[in-house]
Amino acid sequence: MKKSILMLSILLMVSLICVSAQNPVSGMGPVSYPQHKPKMMVIPFTKQGEDIRTILENDVNKRIALTKIKEAFDRRGYTMVDFFGRVRALSTVKGLGMDQQQDYKTMIIQQSGADVYVEAETDVLVSPTGNSVKVILTAYESSTGNSLSNAVGESGKFYTDDFGKLTSKAVEMCMDYFLDIMQDKFCDIMESGQSISITIGVDNSSAYLLSSEVGSEGLAISDQLELWVEENAYKGNYHIQGTTDRQMIFDDVRIPLKDENGRNYNINKFGLKLLSFFRSIGIGIERSISNNTLVITIK
Repeated sequence: MKKSILMLSILLMVSLICVSAQNPVSGMGPVSYPQHKPKMMVIPFTKQGEDIRTILENDVNKRIALTKIKEAFDRRGYTMVDFFGRVRALSTVKGLGMDQQQDYKTMIIQQSGADVYVEAETDVLVSPTGNSVKVILTAYESSTGNSLSNAVGESGKFYTDDFGKLTSKAVEMCMDYFLDIMQDKFCDIMESGQSISITIGVDNSSAYLLSSEVGSEGLAISDQLELWVEENAYKGNYHIQGTTDRQMIFDDVRIPLKDENGRNYNINKFGLKLLSFFRSIGIGIERSISNNTLVITIK
């Protein structure tokens, strides 16, 4: 009986651990990750063209909602980035260009240091039969923009104008489910890596094709690219969607969540490594990033 209890205890402990078979970047030696809770930030949902600062200044219910959602995460032991603090800090920066001002939300996310950001949309419903609040939560991986979890919580109708309490009730109705899904996916990312895609194309004026043989070994550019991605993808995990003379698409390439120093690793850092590879074989490129897609153009 004692042995059975001991084995059950061990199994329960193991179930609370996300295990990674090797170091995230170097691949040297086993590393066990405890059930790591990501650093998080809650931001308001915005439509295309809406300014995030104006929304916060003009809508007290959205400010209340963000605060209540943050409190729900705080109670569950998550490390939170103060969104309002980030907004105030960026608002004091002088000389932001128009493009930067229009992409204010992206700047906040990139500079927050958060592993995950949660977009919160609130809908306040006022009616003769009672008032209610609906909350829509969506969690995204900060470095790639991949969705991790989503949930909808409704407060139910009450004869009250305390929208803070209604928002809290709506959040609590969906929070456990929302966090369970998010944590499972986050653990999977720590084990399997973040998913990005890479599209390599050849400029019309380029002297190269992907079948062109370059470098000391005389391999085609496409072959060298596949060997490089295999070597640099997290645990060698990648998939090629297709290859032609002018385009090569890796629709799923895994990169680590953290580098060897424990710092956040992202698609831009992976793109820098790929830039170094092209330089090593004497080929100039242009690169851009859209969400979780790295676009490379061979010049």
